[in-house]
Amino acid sequence: MRSKFRNVTPTRRGLLALTIALTGLLSACSGWNSVSGEKVFGLVRPYRMDIVQGNVLTKEQVTKVKPGMSRAQVRDLLGTPLLTDIFHDDRWDYVFTIRRQGIEPQQRLVVAWFDGDALKQLDLPADLPSENEFVTAINTRELRGDSPKLALTEDERKALPLPVKPATPAAETIGAQRSFPPLEAPK
Repeated sequence: MRSKFRNVTPTRRGLLALTIALTGLLSACSGWNSVSGEKVFGLVRPYRMDIVQGNVLTKEQVTKVKPGMSRAQVRDLLGTPLLTDIFHDDRWDYVFTIRRQGIEPQQRLVVAWFDGDALKQLDLPADLPSENEFVTAINTRELRGDSPKLALTEDERKALPLPVKPATPAAETIGAQRSFPPLEAPK
């Protein structure tokens, strides 16, 4: 009985061996757990895209909502709920999740309960942030130096040079005529 690989050239045998070795090496890496954000092989940290889903609700927004408001009023103040269920028509779920690289995932759930068209109550999480707390929590950039100056003091305004008046009066420029090329080519 003759072997099938007897007529295979040494180059093809080398490529076959290399393919088998690489396949084995890559399949061994497939079990590597890089989900936690650890560096792979101690060299590279894989990029993780920021995932933001749902409605950001803050203490300031929620304090404007009062029992007895209509569904439309609640929607105007809090936005469209992420989850509405036809089997639980009296409940709206406002879910917010954010997953960012290097930060613990955040998840909050605000539930609005209705009695007909009127709001009965809001179930709020204990860790609902204010607007400033939320911005601080998601800001991963380090502040670089002082914030830019947005207004001049009265002394700085006085030190500015006065604007230069135009040399020609506006009345002379009104009578000036402009010449435009024709819109169509001459026939």
